[in-house]
Amino acid sequence: MLTGQELLNRARSLSNRSEHEIARGCGYVGPSGRVLLKGFYKALVEAKGYKLPSASSGGGGTRGRQAEFKTRVHGNGNLLIGHAYTRRLGLEPGQEFRIELRQDSRSIWLLPMNNKELKVAEVSPEQDQDTKKDPG
Repeated sequence: MLTGQELLNRARSLSNRSEHEIARGCGYVGPSGRVLLKGFYKALVEAKGYKLPSASSGGGGTRGRQAEFKTRVHGNGNLLIGHAYTRRLGLEPGQEFRIELRQDSRSIWLLPMNNKELKVAEVSPEQDQDTKKDPG
């Protein structure tokens, strides 16, 4: 990836092309082949002499997608809980949870299971319907 005056010169020479082609021509392409426009624009601004405030005090790149603490049910009925949340809770791949639906608060609880709890009898769909009925 070009920086500084070298970046400005190359971008100027490609100025008759699209933004994506200019960024690609200056080396702003990720490992998957995706054009990294945000990094390209940031490098252009810095090459012009402007210092941008760093988003992370530790340096070393961006922090990635941040948890927004909201989600929505997808068209196929799935509800996605992303990596930002599982990482924040310290969850590891392969961990298992029992899903508990709380009708009164319309909430979903994930209850960790250890090997002993895996042997607990599953609730049948009929029993599950009984627990959803209002007690009064």
